[in-house]
Amino acid sequence: MTDDLSHFKPLDPGRILADDPVELRYWCEQLRCPEDVLRDAIFQVGDHVTAVRDHLSRREPTRK
Repeated sequence: MTDDLSHFKPLDPGRILADDPVELRYWCEQLRCPEDVLRDAIFQVGDHVTAVRDHLSRREPTRK
């Protein structure tokens, strides 16, 4: 499996298909979050990209 997602486009750009590992990796890159955070957001608000993006923008930033 390639790590290059530059040519990948989701089938439905308005939804996150969490069962597809390539699509999940794509959305992790797009939304700049780790997989566990993305999966939790999907669990909390559903798979609509707008809802997930809004949910992620409201969360506490991680401290290093």
